[in-house]
Amino acid sequence: MKTLQATFLLFVFAPLMKSAPPIQQESLRFYEHDTDVAMGSLIQQDYEMQPEDIRKEGTNVSLDTSLRLQGDDSEGNVAPTKDTNLPTCLLCVCLSGSVYCEEIDIEAVPPLPKETAYLYARFNKIKRIAVSDFADIPTLRRIDFSGNRIEEIEDGAFSKLLLLEELSLAENRLLKLPALPPKLTTFNANQNRIKSRGIKANAFKKLTNLAYLYLGHNALESVPLNLPESLRILHLQYNNITTITDDTFCKSNNTRYIRTQMDEIRMEGNPILLAKHVNAFSCLRTLPVGTYY
Repeated sequence: MKTLQATFLLFVFAPLMKSAPPIQQESLRFYEHDTDVAMGSLIQQDYEMQPEDIRKEGTNVSLDTSLRLQGDDSEGNVAPTKDTNLPTCLLCVCLSGSVYCEEIDIEAVPPLPKETAYLYARFNKIKRIAVSDFADIPTLRRIDFSGNRIEEIEDGAFSKLLLLEELSLAENRLLKLPALPPKLTTFNANQNRIKSRGIKANAFKKLTNLAYLYLGHNALESVPLNLPESLRILHLQYNNITTITDDTFCKSNNTRYIRTQMDEIRMEGNPILLAKHVNAFSCLRTLPVGTYY
């Protein structure tokens, strides 16, 4: 009977004493090594277990993708169109009617989009302004060429810009003024080489909207003639002005005449004693800034 019981117990518990399956044993040995190395080994094994045709397909996909990317790059290098607006707006910044071409060392006025209203081309190397530069841009309202090397402006370059209100030619090399458009309100020609003979007698007479005129730091020998009644600010400081007449600002034949619009006249830095010309300022509400004694 005892022999029969021992045989029965052996038969029941023997299956429970088998060792762990081979995969689990391999798993235990896996964690005994460096994790990164083991992971790389598994990836390599996984790749080697893939059928050969699948591996080739993956290679072909990579090559095909690379070719497509190269094709996209080649399409991006398309030559510029013949649209003359494109080069300017790549070189400059064009924003809703404004063109900013500042400090980019251009030597000529670039072609402008036809809707341009504001042009800022300061601190470049522009030497000459031609009539053709603005012939097709009647929408211009403001032009700033400050800080260039402009020596020559063709006759009529600005005079046909009927909407132009503000023009700055400061810090250039001008010897004379160009003809100015009729609706101009602000004109700045400070720091040039302009002499009195470079300004025509009626240069400002018809500019009935001109309010701000800046001609400081030039070589003027006298105050420009026929200044418009609309003028509010006049800067003539640091020129070579030596004389002023009673008709320079006022009207010698009308003692009741008052320049109601004029707020400021600067004449310091000129070789003239303003106290010797008191009658020349009788129509002004404030005396000019300058040397009196």
